[in-house]
Amino acid sequence: MLSSTLIVGLVLGGTYALLALGLTIQYGVARIMNLAYGELVIAGAFFTMLMVTQAGLNPLVALILALPLGYGFSWLLYTVVLHPLARRSKSQGQLEVDSILVTFGLLFLMQGLYQVNFGGNFQGYQWLQNPVNILGTKIAGGRVIGLVFAVLIGALLYLAMIKTRWGVNMRAVASRPQFAALVGIDMRKEARMAFATGGALAAAGGAILSMYQTFTAVDGTFLTMKALVIVIMGGVGNLIGALLSGIIIGLVEAGVSVAIDPGLTLAATYAIFLVVLLWRPRGLFST
Repeated sequence: MLSSTLIVGLVLGGTYALLALGLTIQYGVARIMNLAYGELVIAGAFFTMLMVTQAGLNPLVALILALPLGYGFSWLLYTVVLHPLARRSKSQGQLEVDSILVTFGLLFLMQGLYQVNFGGNFQGYQWLQNPVNILGTKIAGGRVIGLVFAVLIGALLYLAMIKTRWGVNMRAVASRPQFAALVGIDMRKEARMAFATGGALAAAGGAILSMYQTFTAVDGTFLTMKALVIVIMGGVGNLIGALLSGIIIGLVEAGVSVAIDPGLTLAATYAIFLVVLLWRPRGLFST
């Protein structure tokens, strides 16, 4: 039972960590609190489902396609809607409040579109349901592959952040925005790219999520809140913190589901969140 719980927790945690990475990049660099983040995750899930059921594509192919589509949509959203807010905001606090209000409205717009087109029932598809034996535990192949790709995407992003000029510029804007412009970094360009990158990760997370569980048109709100919890637990703008916090939440949810009651997983998540806020308000992995 312990090994089964650990594996299921790692699968959940890997997906949660990938989702949290996108949100922490969006907020850490662009300073946009995107309450419609989960709706883009669900868009990635619906897109993958349509590609599998209507076009006959492999979900992994759909995942690859979802990345640039998520990037392009988020780039356009930032350019048309959010950049004007950033340009006219007199302070970071005003930008955060304005972005919360705008993305809150976008949340309901996207949910309405999903419900009109797909209804309110659970959606999904069957893929690689054959069990794979891992350390004596049988788990669906789709879950295992989902975990592998979530870890792969997260690792590639981390390496890009550490090893490339693109990543260095992102980290400079996130950690020292008041000095970034002094060394020739285009703040507006970095904010746009960060928001678009977060959107790509959200769409990829939705594609991976659809590989092993069903979803509904209104699940985006729940996913946004879960990503926010993980981002705050790990420390805002901390990529490693987001990764580790996602794994912790996944393991806790799996453990509570097996040992106590599946209905208490969300309560356990928020209980841990409250403890972290009281103990380390800046996050478990903040410096």
